[in-house]
Amino acid sequence: MANPDAAAANRETWTRNSGFILAAIGSAVGLGNIWRFPGVAYESGGGAFIVPYLAALLTAGIPILFLDYAIGHRYRAVAPLAFRRIRRHAEAIGWFQTGLLFVIGVYYAAVIAWAMSYFVYSFDLRWGEDTQTFFLSDYLQVGDPEISTTIVGNVALPLVIVWLVILAVLCLGVARGVEKINMVFIPLLFIGFTGLVIRAITLPGASDGLNALFSPDWSALSDLDVWIAAYSQIFFSLSIAFGIMIAYSSFQRRKANMTSSGLVVAFANSSFEILAGIGVFSALGFLAYQQQAAISELEGLTGPILSFVTFPAVISEMPGASFWGALFFGSLVVAGFTSLISLLIGVSSSLQEKFGLSRVVASAVTAGVSGIISIGLFSTTSGLIALDTVDQFANNIGVVSSAIIMTVFAVWLARDADLLRRHLNAVSTFHLGKWWVALIGVVAPVFLATMLVQKIISIISDGYEGYPQWYIGIFGWGTIALLLIGAAALTLPGWNGRDYPGFQAWPPLDTEQKKEAVR
Repeated sequence: MANPDAAAANRETWTRNSGFILAAIGSAVGLGNIWRFPGVAYESGGGAFIVPYLAALLTAGIPILFLDYAIGHRYRAVAPLAFRRIRRHAEAIGWFQTGLLFVIGVYYAAVIAWAMSYFVYSFDLRWGEDTQTFFLSDYLQVGDPEISTTIVGNVALPLVIVWLVILAVLCLGVARGVEKINMVFIPLLFIGFTGLVIRAITLPGASDGLNALFSPDWSALSDLDVWIAAYSQIFFSLSIAFGIMIAYSSFQRRKANMTSSGLVVAFANSSFEILAGIGVFSALGFLAYQQQAAISELEGLTGPILSFVTFPAVISEMPGASFWGALFFGSLVVAGFTSLISLLIGVSSSLQEKFGLSRVVASAVTAGVSGIISIGLFSTTSGLIALDTVDQFANNIGVVSSAIIMTVFAVWLARDADLLRRHLNAVSTFHLGKWWVALIGVVAPVFLATMLVQKIISIISDGYEGYPQWYIGIFGWGTIALLLIGAAALTLPGWNGRDYPGFQAWPPLDTEQKKEAVR
């Protein structure tokens, strides 16, 4: 039987536990924390939203994060090989997750390119007074929903830079590339964004914005949609159930405090979301004060419009506008970049393990193919509409489906959940009881299935954003079909000897664990 320590010796590892934690935080803390959480909270009961939010964090977010950690660490592989080691025919689940990483990474890079452009524009406030016209017409040159081949240079150039940097980081590997980037970028992000928030809360009208965000509407707790919104926010925010955390935990050393690290990551992510909410709504309160309007009358409280239309308008009104604009968009670049790295390291590592490629070759293939598609599709005049459509389907249908399949597979089909629980307990100081199995096997799948069914019914009956059905069919349902076909196709080639015949997961059960297993 193969020696697990010998196999692990040939695998990249984090040099320290703090490197793993900061990388995981870097993955979790992304653009959605800044432009999604504040708006969702405001529209879902304000201060009352904290109740379903915490419930979702404790009953689904953290438990599924632990499941990702357990699979990656115990089976010492990224998603395709990790699932194959659980059950040979489950490899397709891993490739479906890897496909999601690829698809999300391809369009996520475009948003980082936008933020890079706006970082430069901050120095002369190039967006002017009509920030919406500048963003949609002058910068993105948005056209009708179509398959456009007209490249927008303002987007394409920074997008090329994004992919060149990603290529360099992937080639450097886990310890020299991913870990070092996050060791520098994550502290900078928290320091810079905290400074921005402190400035925002000192602006006139900031208190009105904070009152709008945190004043509780307790009646919202009886609305099922509010609870679904909370589970949705936690789920997407933590980067769980689509291969990222499986990959990151697979690079952990044998003696790693997995559950305690997971708690740090989860609560750091939620803390940043609350910090972002304070900063965003303080700024919105200031904008409302300047325009002599109510918060409810402002447009663009979530998504790209918040970041690239509403916030430039806020920044233009602030003393020292260029500095605060550079700080805000610089924070967006850092938050997005650390998340993009986590997406693509899973893709690159999957190619390495499946086909026996070197790290440099796998990195070049990943960044090259992703970059070509990203530039060719999302730097065109229809790039924003294509991005919006693909994002909607990849996240709300693809990722949610992945989570349901993963939890049901681990608990009910492979019946591996208790083994994974005991694995986490063997390497961690915070031990999990049988309640954890119930959460990932019952509570999380039920809420996720409710979310999925509701979203599918909504899209089928109402369409999406008024886009033509043929367009939704190609860029929406076509994305899901492509993921399914790709997952099936990538299971067909052999593993080039990387399957480690006789593989033994670590650590072996000690005497006390064996007693617990018998009980």
